[in-house]
Amino acid sequence: MNRFYDLMDDRRSRTRWHLGGPVDEQGREIDPWQFKEGEKLELGCVPRLPIDIPGSPLDYCWAAFSIPVVHGRVVQLFERQGVGDVQFIPARVEGHTEPYFILNALRIIRCIDDARCEEVRYWMPEDDRPDKLGEYRVVAGLRIDPTKVGDARIFRPWGWKVALVISEDLKQAMEAEGITGTRFVAV
Repeated sequence: MNRFYDLMDDRRSRTRWHLGGPVDEQGREIDPWQFKEGEKLELGCVPRLPIDIPGSPLDYCWAAFSIPVVHGRVVQLFERQGVGDVQFIPARVEGHTEPYFILNALRIIRCIDDARCEEVRYWMPEDDRPDKLGEYRVVAGLRIDPTKVGDARIFRPWGWKVALVISEDLKQAMEAEGITGTRFVAV
């Protein structure tokens, strides 16, 4: 059975850069949450990503709000691997001419294995958030049921879209390519 990993930003390096949230040409904030909805986006602009803390550029990192930002090398790798269900939105990182993209995963899969997670809590009526009632409020130690994933190689789990999950073969390809900035947590 295929294994899966939460693709995270390895924030342990003290010499790496940290990117801010995306803004348009006029410097207005672009809604950061739309990149977690699993829908193809038409932004009408090329987002600009400010550098909040200068440092070494990375091939993979999170901008503010855990928005995945990738170098063109990652796009090329995904294309060679035949990875679908992803949109790469061209973006500009301030002060850099290399190609960067916001990675927008286009699949949401209901696959969280509540019993195997360390902790799960749901929004309840007493939380006074009717818009979130019955959805996950906390997921610690995320574990998924791989039998519910099908042929997906990159996706966000339904109800906990802050996670970006990739297949083991994609993880191995990123490691073999030497993609910088990644941290993989088994789910």
